[in-house]
Amino acid sequence: MRILITGGAGFIGSHLAEKLLAAGHEVAVIDNLSTGSLENIKHLMKDKKFSYTIDTILNEQVLEGLIKNCDRIYHLAAAVGVKYIIDNPLLSLKTNISGTENVLEIANKYKKKVLVASTSEIYGKSDSIPFKEDDDRLLGATSISRWSYSCAKAVDEFLSLAYYREKKLPVVIVRCFNTVGPRQTGQYGMVIPKFVKSALLNHPITIFGDGQQSRCFGDVCDVTDGMIKLMEDPKCEGEIFNIGNDSPITIEELAKKIKKMTKSKSKIEYVKYEDAFEEGFEDMKHRKPDLTKINKFIGYKPKYNLDKILERIISHFEE
Repeated sequence: MRILITGGAGFIGSHLAEKLLAAGHEVAVIDNLSTGSLENIKHLMKDKKFSYTIDTILNEQVLEGLIKNCDRIYHLAAAVGVKYIIDNPLLSLKTNISGTENVLEIANKYKKKVLVASTSEIYGKSDSIPFKEDDDRLLGATSISRWSYSCAKAVDEFLSLAYYREKKLPVVIVRCFNTVGPRQTGQYGMVIPKFVKSALLNHPITIFGDGQQSRCFGDVCDVTDGMIKLMEDPKCEGEIFNIGNDSPITIEELAKKIKKMTKSKSKIEYVKYEDAFEEGFEDMKHRKPDLTKINKFIGYKPKYNLDKILERIISHFEE
């Protein structure tokens, strides 16, 4: 099977490409390298079944050529990371809405099955923990740019379901919850690589807010395994699934754990959200997925706990 991964030079995309190649598929990726990197796919370039295109999903002509010649699409390309979204609001909206519309429109033209990667940001600042796929959403004011990402990805989901219902396009939607692992960069606000790098260099570990906000971190191996299984099962078409890990930890506890595991001399410092991002910035206090649905459909259970995840990431940074 020939598979296209949009955003395939990104952190998740590169791990997914690795797995699909190992399973015997041909893999093509498209990435504009805004948050991805050629370094992520450098080791795949020797494989004759692998090809890559450096371009944007906003380029319809290039995208159509790739989609026409593939059997399935994993649509992971997106503007991601709180810092990137705030620094590039207009480009982020165009990429996340118009780019996804391009993928779905062309996929529908050739009737190619699509997995659309969405986000836990969809749930906004709701305190209905754990989040279920059909929960109501609670968002902040439109003047606070971080909520634009949640809204854009919600539009992606609406578009995907509209194509499924009206055009019979086979679509699967996956809401990722803090996917982490080797090759992830802390450049755009991803907390674990940022903390690990600081700890290994004995630099201050910076926590935004009071550190009592909690998150669940899912290993990229678990997440990509889940994505592949969801794509292979026809029962999952037209459905939305949470994916990740459901064991929470506060950001303060995470910083202390990383400091201990790296034997670091780093100080833990606290910075106000407004000083780190923008005036009026809002964060979610807790973010935990309900994994009942994905477990019911494909038997998904995360294999990696946080200690194993951190060991893998620390080892990667040390190398």
